[in-house]
Amino acid sequence: MPPLEETGLPRADYTPGVRGPLEGVRVLDLSRLVAGNTVTQHLADFGAIVDKVEPRDGDTLRGWRVKGVETAWKVHGRGKRSLCIDFRHKEAVPLIRRLVPGAAILVESFRPGTMEAMGLSPEVLLELEPRLIILRISGWGQDGPYSRRPGFGTLIEGFAGFADMNGFPDREPVLPPMYLADTIAGLTGAFAAMAALREVEVNGGQGQVIDLPLLDPLFTALGPQAANYRLTGRVKQRTGSRSTGAAPRNVYRTSDDGWVCLSASTQGMAERVMRSIGRGDLVDDPRFRTNEARVANGEMLDGIIGAFVGTRTLEENVAFFEAAEVTIGPVNNIVRFMHDRHVQARALVADYPDADMGSFPMHAVSSRLSGTPGAIRSPAPRLGEHSRQILAGQGFDTAEIEAAVTSGLVAAA
Repeated sequence: MPPLEETGLPRADYTPGVRGPLEGVRVLDLSRLVAGNTVTQHLADFGAIVDKVEPRDGDTLRGWRVKGVETAWKVHGRGKRSLCIDFRHKEAVPLIRRLVPGAAILVESFRPGTMEAMGLSPEVLLELEPRLIILRISGWGQDGPYSRRPGFGTLIEGFAGFADMNGFPDREPVLPPMYLADTIAGLTGAFAAMAALREVEVNGGQGQVIDLPLLDPLFTALGPQAANYRLTGRVKQRTGSRSTGAAPRNVYRTSDDGWVCLSASTQGMAERVMRSIGRGDLVDDPRFRTNEARVANGEMLDGIIGAFVGTRTLEENVAFFEAAEVTIGPVNNIVRFMHDRHVQARALVADYPDADMGSFPMHAVSSRLSGTPGAIRSPAPRLGEHSRQILAGQGFDTAEIEAAVTSGLVAAA
């Protein structure tokens, strides 16, 4: 396969003028790291005006560089405006207070109690803007015995039980290789903000506080683990890629050292798998007749399927099982994914103009609305790129803005 830069990705450009369904919704983003930036990235993708308030050294994501390029920031900062202020300056809090009126949503991810200590408690913010939705992101929640603990996603992925479920039985628990807890919280937060916004705009309600820990959404994503334990008295054991709920479901090595993933979560699909590999006799075998029996004998069934898959290449397996209408697919790495004709046809990843790399491959808006689709309106901003513009929009006059810049309160690109 050719290198990634030769995959022939579709070319795309930013669309600053396109209207989105959140047009006119102003978001004040005081958050750091992934969860908050994921919330506001989704809101920006659908047309919200996201004013990112950053400290003098910028959002932490700006420091996550690959060969000197701020790749995480370029993705999660897209479509936003940047206002850079010195949070330690004595005029920082009064300035932030002047940004609140007219905002629909405020997102923050400080440790619980920090906003109160700054003089920016929910009560103060709601007095400034009664319709304001305040989304408070933390690791553990705004109350409870652990509320003041640091809340990085890694700790949550261990605490919630995800790592204990993930991996193989003879190996250590496995953390996800990406920011799973933060991303799930970000998606959950965007939904919660929209629910609260509807309460204000449609139902005539007032602003309110959303308490969004990283912990709660991740535990929710793990499904009925508590009920399963209550019924069986057993903690879910690590089973690699095999499911404890349905079988067959696993990854299988192909003759060219690739991998395919197969899932047969329904009775009909499981029977189709067994017949397609020439083992129709297994359909009536008591060891494999029901889903519960197949799960109990999953290792044996995987051995049978794996032996069949191992005689064919990855592409041959995909073609064979697709022809048999079996739910199978390749286990892609990023290079195979970029080359895939479906990915390219839907422009799931496209090359956008970029000052550092010439072009920057970036994922599309994740949900596709038919009437008012989302769009990537602008690249991630330089630190303080919109400081003057944001302040002017909030009623600061030219003399006030220049005084703020001169004093070091505000940095402007």
